[in-house]
Amino acid sequence: MKSHKMQTSLIAAIIVLIGIIACLILFPIIAPADVPQGKTPDTRDTLYQVSTINALLQSVYDGIVPISEAKIHGDTAIGTIDGLDGELIGVDGDYYVIRTDGVAYPLEDTTTTPFISATFFDPDFSITMNGMADIKRFEKELEAGIPSTNMVYAIRIDATFDYIKTRSVPKQTRPYPKLADAVSEQSVFEFTNTTGTIVGFWSPEFVSGLNVPGYHIHFITDDRTAGGHVLDFRMTDGDIKVDITPNLFIVLPTGGDFYHVNLTEDLSSALESVEKN
Repeated sequence: MKSHKMQTSLIAAIIVLIGIIACLILFPIIAPADVPQGKTPDTRDTLYQVSTINALLQSVYDGIVPISEAKIHGDTAIGTIDGLDGELIGVDGDYYVIRTDGVAYPLEDTTTTPFISATFFDPDFSITMNGMADIKRFEKELEAGIPSTNMVYAIRIDATFDYIKTRSVPKQTRPYPKLADAVSEQSVFEFTNTTGTIVGFWSPEFVSGLNVPGYHIHFITDDRTAGGHVLDFRMTDGDIKVDITPNLFIVLPTGGDFYHVNLTEDLSSALESVEKN
């Protein structure tokens, strides 16, 4: 009788083992080699954002997320850093800030950001512009080439720019002014016959309040020494690469000024003055 029970237990154990092996074959627990642990393929098609543009317009400038965290979510980025201390740009996984002296400084991983948009840039299509193109033509050609005005698009232009105009905003101290007032103290830089990279985003109108509808682009020179928030440019024979970015992930501050600021106002006119001037 005892031998029969042992034989029955052995058969049951073999059946369980066969079941486990079958599950491992059908549903492997090891992630595919090309997908990092904890990630999924569509993670690369996500716009990772810290805070909202309306919060920045309302002077919520304290950094809440370190650059080391932003790098996990994107090799391409634009934004600013703690205290509104310059224009942030991420290109090819390297992050910089262009301050009001016009210099691009590599960012430490411990530096924090109050507002950033980042993604992994994997271009889905290109738009080629032959001949001279200014910023207006760029905007027109891109909007004619995108498949839908209801998506977010990451943009990258590597070119020689006949002319490019950028700006940077000085670091702010408390009590923080509104962004429109801070931008009134901006430094403006002009470059001619300069090779470099523009990165940024085109976003649909329905992101109003969360991010910048339309274009938000930053520039850095090929030698990574200068750049800024783009106000105007001209280039010849430009090649624009575009990455469709269908997912959105937003990190909101869990305290500080963000908890008390009024984010229900229509700040579109203030945003337009900040972005275009």
